[in-house]
Amino acid sequence: MKRLYFVVEGQTEQEFVNTVLRPWLNDYSIYDITPVLIKTSKHGRGGHVNAQHLLNTINGLLRETSDNQLVVTTFIDFFRIPNNMPGYEEAMKKIGTSSQVRALEEELSNTVNDWRFIPYIQRHEFESLLFSSNVGFEKYCSNEQSSETANIVVSFKNPEDINSSPEKAPSKRLLALIPDYDKVVLGNLLALEIGLQTIIDRCPRFAQWIQNIVQKCQTN
Repeated sequence: MKRLYFVVEGQTEQEFVNTVLRPWLNDYSIYDITPVLIKTSKHGRGGHVNAQHLLNTINGLLRETSDNQLVVTTFIDFFRIPNNMPGYEEAMKKIGTSSQVRALEEELSNTVNDWRFIPYIQRHEFESLLFSSNVGFEKYCSNEQSSETANIVVSFKNPEDINSSPEKAPSKRLLALIPDYDKVVLGNLLALEIGLQTIIDRCPRFAQWIQNIVQKCQTN
């Protein structure tokens, strides 16, 4: 049975893996799932301010064994990604964030150079997934707040497109509407209420990543 590691930058993504992704992947007979916070120092964990920390964490996991019973993937945000990521300058010359993220993922894959590794960078950030449906906001937020979030949900066919400026990033929009927004708690409650299938249906890059994980884990 494959061991699947998610290298994540914070507790929000860690909780999302444990509470939302894990049950879905279990249905595909993928059971050994571990989210791993980026190692930032000898004792420090979490945060993504230096690409070398990310690479050290990825390579450390891949060195556990040389066999094919291991899969490592990343779950990190494009928003405020470190400028020392492999191929960063060339990637930023691309037109459009989709092309930029794709170029960064390709360069990260080339740098790690291990077939067991699946690079994934969330465009633009975790919170974009929460706009896949308004049902979570309707349950956990006020009527006024859920009315505003509904306007955002219907304005974007693909929630991964939400980010017209740094001030309009998904998390910034949420904080403007919900000042006490808690990424770890409310963020994952919203995701659970929405359901992973809805997120997959609305977010094509995310959906492709999940499909890649399942295929890699089921390959002997």
